[in-house]
Amino acid sequence: MAEAKPRLTRRGFLAAGGAALLGVAAVGTVAGSAGLGEPDPDAVRLGDFWLFGRYEDGCADLEFDEIDLSPVQLPHCVTPLSWTGWQPPSWQDRWIYRKHFTVTAAMTAERVRARFDGVMTNAAVYLNGGLVATHEGGYLPFEVELPQVTMGDNVLAVVVDGRWQLDVPPNLPSAAGPSAIDFYQPAGIYRPASIGTVPRTRLADVFARPVDVLGPGRSLHLTCELDTTVALGEPLQVTASVRQAGRELARGGTTVAPMPVGTRTVEFDVGGLGAVRLWDVEDPALCDVVVSVRSGPRALDQQVVRVGFREAEFTPDGFFLNGRRLKLVGLNRHQWYPFAGGAMPDRVQRRDAEILRRELNCTMVRCSHYPQSSAFLDACDELGLLVWEEIPGWGRIGDAAWQQQNFRDVSGMIIRDRNHPSIIVWGTRVNEANGTTAMYDRTGKLARKLDPSRPTSGALATTTGARYAGSDVEILAYNDYTARRGAPFQLRPPRAGVPYLVTETIGTIAGVRAYRRIDPPATQQLQAELHAKAHDLAAADDRYCGLLAWCAFDYPSGWQRSVGGSKYAGVADFFRIPKPAAAFYASQGDPRVRAVVEPGFAWDFTASPAGPGRAATIWSNCDRLLLFLDDQPAGEARSRRAELPHLKHPPFAVDLTVPRGRRPQLRIDGYVGDRLVVSRRFSGDRTRDVLGCVPDDTQLRADGGDATRVVVSALDRFGTLRAGATGQVTLALTGPGELVGDTTVDLGATGGAAAVWLRPFAGPPGTLTLTARHDTLGTATATVTTTASGSEGGARS
Repeated sequence: MAEAKPRLTRRGFLAAGGAALLGVAAVGTVAGSAGLGEPDPDAVRLGDFWLFGRYEDGCADLEFDEIDLSPVQLPHCVTPLSWTGWQPPSWQDRWIYRKHFTVTAAMTAERVRARFDGVMTNAAVYLNGGLVATHEGGYLPFEVELPQVTMGDNVLAVVVDGRWQLDVPPNLPSAAGPSAIDFYQPAGIYRPASIGTVPRTRLADVFARPVDVLGPGRSLHLTCELDTTVALGEPLQVTASVRQAGRELARGGTTVAPMPVGTRTVEFDVGGLGAVRLWDVEDPALCDVVVSVRSGPRALDQQVVRVGFREAEFTPDGFFLNGRRLKLVGLNRHQWYPFAGGAMPDRVQRRDAEILRRELNCTMVRCSHYPQSSAFLDACDELGLLVWEEIPGWGRIGDAAWQQQNFRDVSGMIIRDRNHPSIIVWGTRVNEANGTTAMYDRTGKLARKLDPSRPTSGALATTTGARYAGSDVEILAYNDYTARRGAPFQLRPPRAGVPYLVTETIGTIAGVRAYRRIDPPATQQLQAELHAKAHDLAAADDRYCGLLAWCAFDYPSGWQRSVGGSKYAGVADFFRIPKPAAAFYASQGDPRVRAVVEPGFAWDFTASPAGPGRAATIWSNCDRLLLFLDDQPAGEARSRRAELPHLKHPPFAVDLTVPRGRRPQLRIDGYVGDRLVVSRRFSGDRTRDVLGCVPDDTQLRADGGDATRVVVSALDRFGTLRAGATGQVTLALTGPGELVGDTTVDLGATGGAAAVWLRPFAGPPGTLTLTARHDTLGTATATVTTTASGSEGGARS
């Protein structure tokens, strides 16, 4: 008979050395507090080693036996996932997270607070066994006051309810459960969490709103919420310093009368900002606004918020940024990733913004259909990527409780994000849901009260039976699927007299059901052609403010037109690896910044022995393309400007019919004017293909809250993806970290390429080495070094 496993209580676990395993945190004093508008950079992140498991009665109690719980790091998803075929029953349950942290005597003079940036879907927070807060909804942050902390060891327990919640947007009153909406929502504490002390008197929120940006009186209007738990008998001084590129541009402030316990809103202006550099998509110049609160010589609190001075105006004649016309070109983005759901660290979230702005040349992204990671929005600010942000919701309006939560979501979204200069629209209508006039009047008025500087809108699925502008929304935004499958692609004309923006088009409706690298070449090319045609039509008429196509990345869904639990509508796949449609967006950038030559075909004679044929497409921002087969001239590509006259850089057509039996090398030389700016080679010989294993970053932080993607792919000898590759790639990781992903990659199923993520453990610096092996392509490795927590990481590979 096997010996019974000894039971170990919380205190016994700590005595046995469990504190080191769990990473018991000593809470630090916060120098500058932050409200729900901004995460606090000085608080201790609660990322390293929580204890996690399924909910059971008593699991939030102080003395709960933790021996069967598993150590995990935040952000975290409650269930293992693959890259496709997600199963909602695996997360439709209640779960428990427990975290030990240490409180010192000095900390009891301040206020201890925990912040959660996102918990999917509902959360109940316990401190030392007592319930201190609850929260509904998975897309916005919440803070928890912890007045009952004691000196020494404390336990924070979070019960996460990941079940389908009918009263919580975007969930619908439907028996279909998680498959009733067009994206899955895996449960967990899937965004960062932190804990720290804040002053007894603090700045709970700061909104720094630029005013008269293009006029002679350019200034900044400050709205500050003061919060105190002690009565203040002396006047307070609230000041703001506006700084850009390390230099103070202006300073202002006001005096506040003595305060009783409670909150007070303080407003004042800072003028003299005529020299500030404006924020623009091509020059995203940011400013730091340092707000301080003092009582006489005593500093009480300080908060730093980041803003940008810009004027974004939607008109019936188009969109204008800082007074100049700008045609908005963009895509919709879902926040989900393979293997982890939404639980990817900040660096990975920021990488999506880099892909959209730098690789796909988007000037705008729509955060469909919920507020997304603060790290993603920070990167949009820094990169000059404009943002449409909207409340959680999809397709329908729920009952009275659902609508009340929707109203709270409007408030939470705007308060969290109104300092981001990248955000230019608040989506206060539920996506593709008419709702009620009274409801949208209410959400629109709330938005304008909280932020009078931005318009409101909401994407409509029909142009009949609904109001488009006025008290509820100020921009007519339309998900335009006028061009159905099999019909010539077209857009509905703009509605006269109102600003008009196309917020979705193409997707899986205007075309085939799935666009994958494993699909026929004609299917893949069709998606690229549809995206090009849509943007050409929008560029042809100044009344279109722009067009945001569906969508950037593949995503998990069990709804209509999904295939095996995924929607393959992205111009990049779920791993963020480009498909042929991405080549269109890549080709619309300035060739002086990055010259692009991207064939709309695979130079691979296995499936097409005669080559791409007489009407092959090449996407490029060059003026001329010359082609060579085995370095012998093979003609010049023909511009397709007559077909797509309004694109900045139309594609090229070329006859690439190759005699059967030949597998020549293709060379394409791109010229701007008379200058050769790019030359690319493509191998027809698959015997010299190799395996690629390339990380996005070669240096990470060893704090438990960092990660980077590694792309594993079949490549020709010149580094071009070989989409027709097959076979298994086995992956093995050594070093102090974990592999977020499958240990075996089926290249035949993923179209020759896939990705995994490397996530260092919290602890000493080290080296992570990922080794990839394929029977015929050989072996490749990726090496990532980790630095001590707090050190700067992130060198690009």
